[in-house]
Amino acid sequence: MTITQKTIKLLWANAAGRCSFNGCTERLTVALAEDVSPYTLGEMAHIKGDKPGTNRYDRSQTEEDRDNYKNLILLCSNHHTLIDKPENEETFTVEILTNMRKIHELNVLTRLRTDELLSIDQVKERVSIFLAENRQAWLQYGPLSDIAKRNPNSEELHAFWMSEKLSTIVPNNRIIVDLLSAYRDLFGKHDQRVVSQFLAHATSYEKWVNDEIPYQAVTPFPVNFEQLITGT
Repeated sequence: MTITQKTIKLLWANAAGRCSFNGCTERLTVALAEDVSPYTLGEMAHIKGDKPGTNRYDRSQTEEDRDNYKNLILLCSNHHTLIDKPENEETFTVEILTNMRKIHELNVLTRLRTDELLSIDQVKERVSIFLAENRQAWLQYGPLSDIAKRNPNSEELHAFWMSEKLSTIVPNNRIIVDLLSAYRDLFGKHDQRVVSQFLAHATSYEKWVNDEIPYQAVTPFPVNFEQLITGT
């Protein structure tokens, strides 16, 4: 077995492309395009070792489970090396690493959700942060960006754009969806349709990134949603 593309995408999106080691959160990059050799700052570490003699190896584990999402944690190279040093096996147990990943992924989902929002303006201000990050990623690395137009056949740029979708756009969309779901009743009845349009976009976009649906099935990003949030 090898780690599937679907598993890679799920791991990177849930970790928002950052090291999951407690207190690190280093921003990572990864090449995910097919047939492109990995050039990566991030490493998909096995929680239970992938071969005999490695830390936390479980001989009863199946090959499928060994390369499954549940047995992986995204780390920077320094922390990958740290957890796999033989002398650290008792320090970084399966339970500790699994919990470390869960805490990191929860922090990603609840990023900037440290207080209760009391008004529609507060909700819009919070959502606008993530929309701005997504727009910047699109403008800098998307297929219509200047760098993509200058290098239309670059596999490296294609892979880096995939990294941005996984580490920025998908996680940010999840947070926006979470905010909209929690505070939807603050939006007026005339705004509910555009909110629904964004929710449909975010859901279909992630399914497309994960190769579950074709691009043609993605609900277009509703421009009027950005207008609703930013007032422009």
